[in-house]
Formats: sequence, C-alpha cells, structure tokens
Amino acid sequence: MNFFNAYASIKTCKTKRTLTYDNTTMLTFAISYPKICLQNNEPVQTCINAEIQKQVDAFSQHASGELYQQAIAYYKDALEQGFPFHPYDAVLKYETTYNWNCYLSVYRDQYEYTGGAHGGTVRSSDTWNLTNGKNVPLACLFPANQDYCGLLTEQIIKQADKQYQQNPGIYFENYRELIVKNFNKESYYLTRCGIAIYYQQYDIAPYATGIVVFTIPYAAVGWRPQCFNSASE
Repeated sequence: MNFFNAYASIKTCKTKRTLTYDNTTMLTFAISYPKICLQNNEPVQTCINAEIQKQVDAFSQHASGELYQQAIAYYKDALEQGFPFHPYDAVLKYETTYNWNCYLSVYRDQYEYTGGAHGGTVRSSDTWNLTNGKNVPLACLFPANQDYCGLLTEQIIKQADKQYQQNPGIYFENYRELIVKNFNKESYYLTRCGIAIYYQQYDIAPYATGIVVFTIPYAAVGWRPQCFNSASE
C-alpha cells in the first residue's frame, strides 16, 4: 500500500447559474463538489471523479431542464392569477465526512425551493475504497451472516429514546416503528467517530427537525476503517 493512497487530496469546485424568462429570474442553481487527487493511483482517481461528475451533471440537467420548465409554468400561472412569483432555487452541496485509512466518504445534499412555504432537502452518500475505487456497500462492513440492520436500528433506537425523553417534539410519536420501517442501507457514511446513519426529512421527525443523523461508534459494530483490511477488496 502506498502511503499517499491512504487519503485523497481534495479540491472544491463551484458553479452557479441564473436562468431567466421574459427578463425575469426563474431559477438560480448552485453546485459545490469535490474533485479528488490520488498521486499514485490515477485509475481510482479517474473512477471516483467520474462518478461525482455524473451526479453533478444529472443535477445540472434536472435544474436547467425540468425545474426551469416548472418555474416558467409557475411564473405564467402567477401572472394570470395575479399573485406573486417566487423564483425557484436549487443547491447541490457535497461534504467530506471521512478521508483516511484508504476510505473516502462523502454525502451530498440536494436542496430545492419550488415556490412553497419552504424548500426541501434530500441527502445521498457514497463511500469509496481508495485502493480500488469501488463503492463500499454498508453490508461489506459486517460479517456475511450478521443481521447488521437489526444491530444498527437497535443502536439508533437507544439514541433516539434518550433524545425523545429530553425533547418529545423532536420526533414523531411512533419514531421507533419509523426508524425500522425507513431504515435505508444506502443512507450511511463514515466519520472519525463511527458509522453515521441518516433519515430523510419527514422519515421519523417533523420538518423542523431536519435530516436526522445517528452515529454508531465503531466499537459497537466491531469494525473500523483500516487500509490492510479494506472492504470491497
């Protein structure tokens, strides 16, 4: 293992566009995303950057296509009905949560405001093995026959119980049931402290609570990121 492949150098790229119609701003969208550099592993560097670029391009096409057309329709309707038009807004922002021991973990929040009372955010995430460029599924962090979903949801419910006792309004009353029902194997990323499992807006809590994140310590799951024992090898 080459030392420099234990982590990636990261440059943040930013872009912003404003789309107009009838001399009026319809939509503004902004993107902030990482571009990685692995000094001695160009194939993996190219692979990961291509994946990220594909996500960025998909968002850009969605914003400049579907969202833009929706905004125009909303604008025309507002003119006809005589009510105010509020320009659409869309943001795609990446955050790096772990970049060490041959693992790179990032999440991306896609925010959209489409003229309602407030906007909405959807979170997605990726974890890559920096030795081979493969995306690491959550299942790869556990033994083959282990009920890791049960282990994780049990840990999550323990944390949620404590939080709910301190602030009953933070979650829906049936949050325990919803934690199990809405558990998503793809909704995870690595941190320095453990595996972060997240729930989308409204999955287990009111809008005001936002996206809910539970961090399960590595000691509780019996695994931690290590170069010499990388998942998905």
